[in-house]
Amino acid sequence: MGRWEPNARERLQQAALELYSERGFEQTTVAEIAKRAGLTERTFFRHFADKREVLFAGSETLHALFVSTAAAAPQSAAPIDAIAAALDAVASVFQDRHAHSRRRQTVIVANAELRERELIKLASLSAALADTLRQRGVPEPAASVAAEAGIAVFKVAFERWVGETDGRDLGFFIRESLDELKGVASGN
Repeated sequence: MGRWEPNARERLQQAALELYSERGFEQTTVAEIAKRAGLTERTFFRHFADKREVLFAGSETLHALFVSTAAAAPQSAAPIDAIAAALDAVASVFQDRHAHSRRRQTVIVANAELRERELIKLASLSAALADTLRQRGVPEPAASVAAEAGIAVFKVAFERWVGETDGRDLGFFIRESLDELKGVASGN
């Protein structure tokens, strides 16, 4: 096992997802993940704090994309439109990642600790979006309501997308869910 193996992080993520799918999250050890990836446990811990974080790597990138896109929306954009722009940008990140996302979601749904971690991630994202909207001059409670609604749209759309078998992309489900939200809000 070489110390400076190329693509170590990606190999560890792939090995972990395979093992979690095969054996379950609880039954899989860091040693097994490292071995499957052809790396050492020490290398694992250079990249991840624990075996849970393997599934949540990249959250910071998603968080930054959500916030920066909402912040960059035209100042004239309504709060929900700034959030919609962020949702569109995030959908592009998941292009060509359907199988991986579906597998990851299956592992998360099967474990209460991972579901809790996912909810914490979404709550943190909502708070950051609300803060971004406030910085754009959106008052409370409108900033928090728009941010929470945007995360609800993302969550519903993502869950529908990972269950999808027709090849429609995440953006389709985001737009559809956003239209549903606007319909509910307008009483249609």
